[in-house]
Amino acid sequence: MFDKVKQAGELFKMRQQAMALQKQLAEITETYERDGIKVTVSGDQKVIRIETDGEERKDLVEAINSALKEVQKKSAKKMMEMGGGLSGMLKGFGSGI
Repeated sequence: MFDKVKQAGELFKMRQQAMALQKQLAEITETYERDGIKVTVSGDQKVIRIETDGEERKDLVEAINSALKEVQKKSAKKMMEMGGGLSGMLKGFGSGI
């Protein structure tokens, strides 16, 4: 029973660390500009801003981020089906390996 409590505590700690890392990644940005197009993205793989010839294109930002979100969901589902994801990574967790 104590192993389960310990595992739950470790999983909570890992989740907190992952959330902190995601927050740090969101603060990283990179802007690329070429041929009148300027794109700014964040380290957590989100498009922040798109400009074409100086005009902001929020519609493109929303469309790209929506597509990325959907493909991430599908990828996560596929990983779970293949025994991957967090559960696959933690198969040996707590078994002394």
